[in-house]
Amino acid sequence: MPIFRYKGYTQDGKESSGSISAESLRDAKERLKSSGILPSGIEAEGTSKGRAGILAFRKTVGLPELALATRRLATLVNASMPLFEAVATLMEQESPGEMRSVLSRIKERLSEGKGLAAALADESPLFSDSYVSMVAAGEASGALDTVLERLADFLEEQDAIRSRVTTALAYPLLMAVVGGGVMLFLLAFVIPKISAVFADNKAALPLITIILLKVSTLVRKGWWILLAAAAALVFAYKRLMAGEQFRLKRDTLLLKIPGFGTLFQKLLLARFAKILGLLLSSGVPVIRAMEITSEAVVNRAYRLFLGEAKGSLIEGGKLSAALSRSPLFPPILIHMIGIGEQSGTMEKMLEKAGSAFEREFDTATTRFMALLEPALVLCMGLAVGFVVVAVLLPIFELNQLVK
Repeated sequence: MPIFRYKGYTQDGKESSGSISAESLRDAKERLKSSGILPSGIEAEGTSKGRAGILAFRKTVGLPELALATRRLATLVNASMPLFEAVATLMEQESPGEMRSVLSRIKERLSEGKGLAAALADESPLFSDSYVSMVAAGEASGALDTVLERLADFLEEQDAIRSRVTTALAYPLLMAVVGGGVMLFLLAFVIPKISAVFADNKAALPLITIILLKVSTLVRKGWWILLAAAAALVFAYKRLMAGEQFRLKRDTLLLKIPGFGTLFQKLLLARFAKILGLLLSSGVPVIRAMEITSEAVVNRAYRLFLGEAKGSLIEGGKLSAALSRSPLFPPILIHMIGIGEQSGTMEKMLEKAGSAFEREFDTATTRFMALLEPALVLCMGLAVGFVVVAVLLPIFELNQLVK
């Protein structure tokens, strides 16, 4: 029998929490109410974040799996199938796993009389605010199938972008790991054996060789110092990340890094335009759409300004005028939004702008990787060359002394 964890209040107003065995979520609620507890939150054991322990692996639903489920639900709804039956059919279609469990809980909430958006909201963070808001707008307008199709398209596009970035970074990361491993092997095992040859020689060693030997000694005997320093840096970084001001400075700095900053900015602009256009085209009010979009844009420099722009919209201003006050938004995006405001087609303009920035991001990524790969090869070559020169230079000097 499934176990549900709950939080709630007793009849005298005191907080209560614990676990209860029940056949379903509805059965758990009924048992709690019969025992005099008014539940404020109930969830199946194992679905809560972080409760399985530090060493446990948390089950997650991947973006491709979520996109496929959304596409299938849109198809069933478009076929005039009742929503409860559509979700039940999806659940039967899924193999045992986290997605099937999620659909089971959603079906249970639908049977209790909740709407789809409300049922999805209880599965945060799997279903984001933008996802839930679009579904709510689709339910209110009677165009749920269309909204779900748009959501599926958007999720598939996001997964495609993520796959391209992962593929582009795979080779450079592999080279960095292999190169670093080779250097550590040379410093920890090869250089010490060669240094024994120089130890018997009383002649002064070249500076480059002395540096290499010092680094090798540090790696062999002071590795714990390096690990302690790395752990201290990670700890200090996490402590600093707890402050919002530090996060804002970090995100602002990321946008100023040569090469990477421009690349990252194009990705942020594509995400901003796509999400805002998708929300507006689904019938979400513009103020609420701006709130959701500002939360979906992960960079805090953008998030802070979008909050200010939302305030300008509340006062009756135009979005294009609000965005023009910041250098974070390029003139082409501002002009396209302005044209959309004048013609009443802002959502279409935003979707076109998002697609344009995605193409620019793909092109910029290809160019960046084309430059990064030879740069990594050059760095590895310089590192190996440094070791070779540092080893061979004193040997040449010894040969000169023998002659």
